[in-house]
Amino acid sequence: MESLKSKVAYLQGLADGMDLPVESKEGRLLNGIIDVLQDFADHLEGLEEAQEQLEDYVETIDEDLYTLEEDLNECRGDDDDYVEVDCPGCGETVMFHSDILEDDDIIEVTCPNCNEVVFVNDDTYASADEAESLEGRETDKQR
Repeated sequence: MESLKSKVAYLQGLADGMDLPVESKEGRLLNGIIDVLQDFADHLEGLEEAQEQLEDYVETIDEDLYTLEEDLNECRGDDDDYVEVDCPGCGETVMFHSDILEDDDIIEVTCPNCNEVVFVNDDTYASADEAESLEGRETDKQR
């Protein structure tokens, strides 16, 4: 960045050395161009500073995420098993403990993002779609 600012300063010095009257057309044009170049150099310097701050911030977030992932893996432990299911509603991966598969008290697992049923823990229903289909038939029979 200093290179760009020093080049603009050099051009300013050259323009001043030309002894052009500031009120002349050429003098106004040359000074206007140099002013615009100086504005560009200042703006670019601000962008570079903001970019450096953003890179530092992203690096900090990355380190925090890495620490969070390590903590999560430690909480899970090596002997714990988890089931991953893709949500049919939003496409996100939903993860739940495998003990839910054998827990009769838990009937279904829903996506925390869209509340779509992603797993039904009932021998009667093989999937959430079949459960909805069967519920629809029961409603038709009651009519």
